Amino acid sequence: MATIATLTLNPALDLSTATDRVEHTHKLRCGPPRYDPGGGGINVARVVKILGSEPVAVYPAGGPIGEMLRNSLDAIGLAQHVISIAGVTRESFTVDETSTGKQYRFILPGPSLSAQERRECLSAVAALRPSPAYLVVSGGVPPGVEAADLLADVAKLARQLGARLILDTSQAMRHAAAGAFLMKPNLRELSHIVGRPLESRADQIASARSLVREGRAEVVVVSLGAGGALLVTDTLAEHFAAPEVPIRSAVGAGDSMVGAIVFSLERGWKLRDAVRYGVAAGTATLMTPGTELCHRENVEQLFKQMNSAAAEGRA
Repeated sequence: MATIATLTLNPALDLSTATDRVEHTHKLRCGPPRYDPGGGGINVARVVKILGSEPVAVYPAGGPIGEMLRNSLDAIGLAQHVISIAGVTRESFTVDETSTGKQYRFILPGPSLSAQERRECLSAVAALRPSPAYLVVSGGVPPGVEAADLLADVAKLARQLGARLILDTSQAMRHAAAGAFLMKPNLRELSHIVGRPLESRADQIASARSLVREGRAEVVVVSLGAGGALLVTDTLAEHFAAPEVPIRSAVGAGDSMVGAIVFSLERGWKLRDAVRYGVAAGTATLMTPGTELCHRENVEQLFKQMNSAAAEGRA
């Protein structure tokens, strides 16, 4: 029975391919395409399932792309609750340039949601049985949706359900007044939230802690890309270095971190261990091509490696 629910208000069907070189004007001959279900919350749910739990993904979908998205989640056996909308679900497009190793990511805006469609999304979460212990809201906010209003509605819903709210959507985090258990900005997003560059570790910690002391979240986990993650509460600040791995694609790495953190918390892990496991999952996703997410065996191997390194550091 699902105790983790994800809400993705602007999902996507992710298309990835490769070409020798990206150039203007010329036709670019590409390799075989890969299609994956995408959008922040959907990626989080995929990772939770990869790691061994059974989440439910709630999202709006419309048109033929929406139907492909629904079918792709059915194919991997992920429980889903789909709200039909008038608009057409968006696509995202990733191209790997094989001659240079560079990656190009094209993100489309997606359809707008009517007020009624937005209410139906929240009602679908409210109707889940059993009520989720964790509600993850992740991914972009659709065009025309006020982020502040959305966050207020989601935080109210989480309180009504008795669910811990995990928030990873940059527009909403900027407006978040209160209510989240955990926020997961990246360093750029944290800088935008506080309105200044964050160059030193001390400044990063102080800025994350200010969000806690303002009541925006109990826990802030700042993803630092290849630098790992920073865990900050009112009394704790700890950096978790990421293992060095060959990087193939960064798509979904942050979502993988969130997925592994909530998976661990659902199992009663300590917060520090959950964040370390999240870093392992985000790092494991860097090892996969295009829009593919982490493999469980890689996550476990990297987590074990990180635990060994931590033990040696304490010795």
